[in-house]
Amino acid sequence: MTTINSTQIHLQSRPQGVPSHDNFETVTIGLPDLGDTEVRVANDFISVDPYMRGRMSDAKSYSAPYEVGEVMTGGAVGHVIESRDPNLPEGTIVLHNLGWRDIAQGPSEIFRPIHPASDDIPLSLYFGLLGMPGRTAYVGLTRVARLQPGETVFVSGAAGAVGTAVGQFARLLGASKVYGSAGGPEKCALITQKYGFDEAIDYKAAPIREQVNEVIGDDGLNVYFDNVGGDHLEAAIDVLAPFGRVAMCGAIGQYNATEPQPGPDNMTKVLRQKLRIQGFIVGDYTDDLGDEFDTVVGSWFADGKLTYDETVVNGIENSVDAFLGLLRGENSGKMVVKI
Repeated sequence: MTTINSTQIHLQSRPQGVPSHDNFETVTIGLPDLGDTEVRVANDFISVDPYMRGRMSDAKSYSAPYEVGEVMTGGAVGHVIESRDPNLPEGTIVLHNLGWRDIAQGPSEIFRPIHPASDDIPLSLYFGLLGMPGRTAYVGLTRVARLQPGETVFVSGAAGAVGTAVGQFARLLGASKVYGSAGGPEKCALITQKYGFDEAIDYKAAPIREQVNEVIGDDGLNVYFDNVGGDHLEAAIDVLAPFGRVAMCGAIGQYNATEPQPGPDNMTKVLRQKLRIQGFIVGDYTDDLGDEFDTVVGSWFADGKLTYDETVVNGIENSVDAFLGLLRGENSGKMVVKI
């Protein structure tokens, strides 16, 4: 009998500061025969995401840390190539969370079948606009920030998978003006020309706080969608209007810090302006959201109202390069690895 091998990327050690290749190991494992109700899946794409940096640490967080010597788990999509469950026959497209490997197998209940409305929809979109980043953007705007028509929105990390979705969704939900920060003139041009942002702020060109006060200034801001934290949060607090809201999604600007980072120096404005700052995890809203996201965003997508970018890295062996590039901000839109 031919042995089926799975190439996997394991966490070799916990990084101190910025991760490197030394923190990972590529391992080839022979897979056992399938048991009853198990399936084997050939992955088409795997996802690399900012939250994975947090899970490489053993610090207490909302999600369990990765175990040293174990595979880097996370989103993946592929086709069933062998099945012991008639409900998931060979050829079924499935999503799962077994992460950085070319071949995955396990009990059928951990694989979720998907049925794309069209063959034109790339499967990788289920990691981006139609997946967790899109859901995160939608939840942050509708459930956390409670965006109202006519309000203004500022998005940090606006050229990333979540940021590009936030900008588009905010406009479709009735925002009167959408600002975004991105790194470099190319990304700033991208978010204004392709994603409909009214103003782009290049955080690499000058201190973000100075620029936010100049660009937004007295016009005031109703909603800040935070993907970066640190100086971006401090800048947004400066210009938030009374009863402004912050949907705190991430803090990628601080994930590699080795020492505690100072907080914003303008927190008294939270009191004076009666602001609300709320962190959120998209999974906490699954029951509340129901089919709403699929219905609303699926309709926008089908009507041609949404666009997207992807940064695709080829080969399971290049997964670490993709992840490190993501942490350096080298992606436009969602970063994925094509197997």
